[in-house]
Amino acid sequence: MTMHCTPGEDQPCRVMVTGASGFVGKNLLGCLSTLDGVHPVAIYRHASCTDDALFDSYSVGDIGSTTDWSSALAHSDVVVHSAARVHVMNEVSADPLNAFREVNVEGTLNLARQAVSFGIKRFIFISSIKVNGESTELNHAYKADDLPKPTDPYGISKMEAEQQLIDLAATTDMEVVIIRPVLVYGPGVKANFLNMMHWLNKGVPLPFGSINNLRSMVALDNLIDLIVTCLKHPAAANQIFLVSDGEDLSTTILLKKMATALGKSAHLLPLPNWLLRLIFTAIGKQAIGQRLCSSLQVDINKTRDLLDWAPRVSVDNALRKTANDFLRSLNK
Repeated sequence: MTMHCTPGEDQPCRVMVTGASGFVGKNLLGCLSTLDGVHPVAIYRHASCTDDALFDSYSVGDIGSTTDWSSALAHSDVVVHSAARVHVMNEVSADPLNAFREVNVEGTLNLARQAVSFGIKRFIFISSIKVNGESTELNHAYKADDLPKPTDPYGISKMEAEQQLIDLAATTDMEVVIIRPVLVYGPGVKANFLNMMHWLNKGVPLPFGSINNLRSMVALDNLIDLIVTCLKHPAAANQIFLVSDGEDLSTTILLKKMATALGKSAHLLPLPNWLLRLIFTAIGKQAIGQRLCSSLQVDINKTRDLLDWAPRVSVDNALRKTANDFLRSLNK
């Protein structure tokens, strides 16, 4: 099998990235722009986003079963599909699963079918660990080839998209690579991770001082490094990979490490897990309580062995980089 996107070839490899304004897509494009022999192609939802783009860029509007990708695909060799309908905290759709399917399944398959017609060499799909499930028993990590057991509409839609991409690859010449990240953090991270930094920076006492779980995370730099590896590595073709930093942390240890990175002390109260779960259930935040208290570990040995890949950035360094960016943002 030939190598794809090898830097230094006479013709640059044109890498199309969907979700160009997203957390992963934006940073991936920045990385690709520094590589010899790679030409980034950015895909935005809105035309206004292309005005200041540093790359060849296209807008496609809403992603679904009828989206026209032809203009961008005509100038691409490889697709990295990171755009998706992600977790919706305040869901308003009467049928959430159908809403996720329209974007994450039908939209993905529509893009992939058009990619085949344009002779795209490789299609890299950024999926989710939610395809495997929501939690693991302590020290019983998910593996890439485990039977999927998604439990929410988002995870189900990602699993169905994976299955259809695998079927498409089996009947065409386009190679498919599936990457399932765990929680991604790094400079610019939002949602609960950002809230955690705000609480720690303000010195707010938190009731998470005795949580003995283990959870896998992945630094944005490590995820992007794996995606770049999968652009060209022959062994990545038609494989599913899990990705993490290779160092699992309890919620308590994560909070302590993050506080240190912020130059603060963590004020953690040792409430037992059962009481924390009860409190979060009582206030209608059962899912958040479950994530804080339960384990979710992934085994990245397949990723390491097949791709000769290892996380390049340590947890401590990645947390420090994330903290420094957060602190700079407070001073703007």
